[in-house]
Amino acid sequence: MKIARLARSTRLAVALLGIAFVSAGAAPNWNITVAQTEGGGHRLGNPAAKVKLMEFVSYTCPHCAHFETEAADPLRVGYIAQGKVSVEVRHIIRDPVDLTAVMLAECGPKEKFFLNHSTLLRNQGTWLKKMSNLSEAQRNRWVASNYAARRRAIAKDLGFYDLMARRGYDQLAVDKCLADENFARQLAEQSETSAREFGVEGTPSFALNGTLLAGTHSWDVLKPQIDAHF
Repeated sequence: MKIARLARSTRLAVALLGIAFVSAGAAPNWNITVAQTEGGGHRLGNPAAKVKLMEFVSYTCPHCAHFETEAADPLRVGYIAQGKVSVEVRHIIRDPVDLTAVMLAECGPKEKFFLNHSTLLRNQGTWLKKMSNLSEAQRNRWVASNYAARRRAIAKDLGFYDLMARRGYDQLAVDKCLADENFARQLAEQSETSAREFGVEGTPSFALNGTLLAGTHSWDVLKPQIDAHF
């Protein structure tokens, strides 16, 4: 009986070790691997990927929204998931609306960034339309109060509170993110540094392995340049 119990225990131990071994050896899920970078961006994917793609994005740029809807899924499925491409998003801030959107994309832990980012861009058509139909009173609120109050007014008038509610943020959480003036200055400085360092003149723009791609602003032009690295 003792020998039988020992054999069963040994088989169980081996089975458990086998499960642990398989689990430990499983491929990482690069589509949920997020890191903040020294340049102020967010990187999705394998940090050791052969190709490191950098996107320079403005939330008020319609071409950036088009790129998100056209390219995000192919990038995730065909490149990031295999660990051969990582994607880093860096902000180009052009105006107070951009800054407000950036602060909301950055709101919360780093793991929430890419879905916040996607939500803002994929709903851009709706909130840009609201921006073109502002009343005079709304426009005055955007310029006549302190900076945090301006951002709250922008968020309210453009429906950002509702968008962030879909992501699980209540009004208190949104207001807290929008009130961080030190962070707002930091984001503006990072935007200026990125544009100057890489020579970004428009959005979306892209760099591959640290080199800005001239004349590349769409997925159909970018994709063959990525593929050429493999």
